[in-house]
Amino acid sequence: MKTVSIDVRAANAEDARSLSEVHRAAWINTYSGLIPHKPLTTMIERRNENWWRKAANGPATVLLADVGGLVAGYATMGLNRARGLPQEGEIYEIYMRPEYQGIGLGYALFHESRRFLKRLGCKGLVVWCLEDCANSVSFFRSNGGRDMVEGLEDFDSVQLKKLGFLWN
Repeated sequence: MKTVSIDVRAANAEDARSLSEVHRAAWINTYSGLIPHKPLTTMIERRNENWWRKAANGPATVLLADVGGLVAGYATMGLNRARGLPQEGEIYEIYMRPEYQGIGLGYALFHESRRFLKRLGCKGLVVWCLEDCANSVSFFRSNGGRDMVEGLEDFDSVQLKKLGFLWN
């Protein structure tokens, strides 16, 4: 019998290739057919291995879910960018490889991200997602988020509604 370890840990520069692969797979799975092809492809290509190498050492924190040495997902977080909201922390992204969705790893990554922001002294949390991403909306609602604010994201002249989920 084999034992597989599951860890949530801080990303480092050596994780750049794996993070790029997770990002590509998750974004294609999540946004194909929702975000127009050209801007989606541009956003995916921009997040190459070099981008992730810099991000692992940047101002935002990158946590990842490591399953037996494979990066199954990641979350990025830091200070809230929406100055009009009282929540001090923000999870900017949380994505899983499609084959690792629905087994609880996203939950573990999300809650470790919340704990990390709380340890930094952040009071409250905001997470944004596109309204038409039903799985994301369901995930954040089931984890206690209240969709209290709305906004728009522009993708080559196509505007998509986004929801801001809040935790106090």
